Amino acid sequence: MSERVASTGRVVVLVLPDVNLLDLGGPVQVFDAAAHLGADYRLEYVSDAEEAVSAQGLRLAGFARLPSTEPGDLVLVPGHRVKDLRPGEPLVPDSVTQWLRTAHHRGARIASVCTGAAALGEAGLLDGRRCTTHWSLVEAMRRRYPAARVQDGVLYVHDGPVSTSAGISSGIDLALSLVERDHGPALAAAAARELVVYLRRNGSASQISPFLRHRSHLHPAVHRVQDHLAQHLDTPHTLADLAAVAHLSPRGLSRAFAAAIGISPLEYQQQLRLERASRLLADTDLGVDAVASRCGFRDVRHFRRLFSARYGMPPSEARKHAR
Repeated sequence: MSERVASTGRVVVLVLPDVNLLDLGGPVQVFDAAAHLGADYRLEYVSDAEEAVSAQGLRLAGFARLPSTEPGDLVLVPGHRVKDLRPGEPLVPDSVTQWLRTAHHRGARIASVCTGAAALGEAGLLDGRRCTTHWSLVEAMRRRYPAARVQDGVLYVHDGPVSTSAGISSGIDLALSLVERDHGPALAAAAARELVVYLRRNGSASQISPFLRHRSHLHPAVHRVQDHLAQHLDTPHTLADLAAVAHLSPRGLSRAFAAAIGISPLEYQQQLRLERASRLLADTDLGVDAVASRCGFRDVRHFRRLFSARYGMPPSEARKHAR
């Protein structure tokens, strides 16, 4: 699997007629929150028209025309109101589909929210790829784009440089996932906390990512330790080390963790490390030994045992399953 192109920080938001406001506002707010926390995201709003009216009746204007893109730019396509997916009915202007194809060919990453996947389908960007969309359009998407591998029952899907999400609010999940890919889990968790969106979910499974699962509390010392662990996954930590980060005694930190999230600091650390290992196995070609080392496991055999116990299969099988 090839390495992903590094993000430029540029987020080009394509606004289509009848755009759904939450499809637009939710992901945009995630990137804006991440930028205020130190990420290098820069938002641009573009269209092939001077103005657009949202599906909810709000008039939007002041767009830049469809620009040239560079490798590593992110093109975000919020969903718009789609009335019919029958073959033969154009869903977006030809100028938009051509621009999306060109952006993709130039190395931009493309992400859609909800029905925005239809614009990607029109441009041929979903052919041969796993993708998803709003639950009500899954079957129609399969008929209209038979070369696409449309998934149901998932919140978002990354397939190479193309990412798609399910209905409406799942665009926030997708955006947080992209932030995590670009800047790591600590910043994604901080952005989620800034937006008071604590329980964000994993895209392809029912479980909630450990990076964000246990963030729905208001204990500042526990948050500090959680951020520290997420930023230093490959570093050995003792309970005393973590207590110093929290400015608590070891016993006090253990009590705080138990009260806030129901597990110990070291159990939380192990969940983070295993989740990170799972992502590295799916997204990179690193060997199992290298994955274990990057996630702080000094004994690869111990890592294999823990991974198998958590995910029901050894790391090598998990990699095959993810791909």
